[in-house]
Amino acid sequence: MGRAFEFRKERKFKRWAKMAVQFTRLGKEIAMAVKEGGPHPENNSRLRTAVQNAKAVNMPKDRVEAAIKRASEKDAKGYEEYVYEGYGPHGVPVLIETATDNTNRTVANIRSYFTKAGGSLGKTGSLDFIFQRKSVFRFNASEETDVEELELELIDGGLEELYVEADEEGNDVVVVQTSFEDFGNMQNLLEEKGIEVKSAKLERIALSNTSINEEQAAEVLKMIDKIEEDDDVQAVYHNMD
Repeated sequence: MGRAFEFRKERKFKRWAKMAVQFTRLGKEIAMAVKEGGPHPENNSRLRTAVQNAKAVNMPKDRVEAAIKRASEKDAKGYEEYVYEGYGPHGVPVLIETATDNTNRTVANIRSYFTKAGGSLGKTGSLDFIFQRKSVFRFNASEETDVEELELELIDGGLEELYVEADEEGNDVVVVQTSFEDFGNMQNLLEEKGIEVKSAKLERIALSNTSINEEQAAEVLKMIDKIEEDDDVQAVYHNMD
């Protein structure tokens, strides 16, 4: 069937694998949201956000509903959230967010990823001077979107930064950034304005960057790829240029 067929097949498998990882992570987020505030999105802002994010990556509706139902059961296992920080190859800072039902397993795995790559796991809070937690909202831009006017309208929600970027399909997406504390304020304001948010997340934004060459960056990314394959990992951040 030729190399073109093999290439398309490989891309398809990679896309499916990526979707499977996303669905697993969102399933955990849904479970934690249900445990925290109940199974009804209209009364649980964290769950409403998780369902919204699941919709943005085309997670099937029945799978979302199954995750909510499963988490609502009395004997459903809970997850604890932990953050791990360290330095990968060539001194690149790496921060990892996890959700786990076995902390001993998780920390052992995370430490091994750093060690095998020639890095080292650090203490909690050791990278606070590099990464700052921010609220980040994304929604599709339309032809009628006036960025300057939108900035003025969102100031009351705690707007710190607003810009437009392209998504994987090349469509314009508006990115709104606020402080960690203003997540709820901005979420409510966007809902009041009838803006359909594609994703709403708490992300770690790097305050400074580490410059390394392509060969060194490949080593760091190899470690990060390994970390991201771990079922307990929810998100990985670094500050490479």
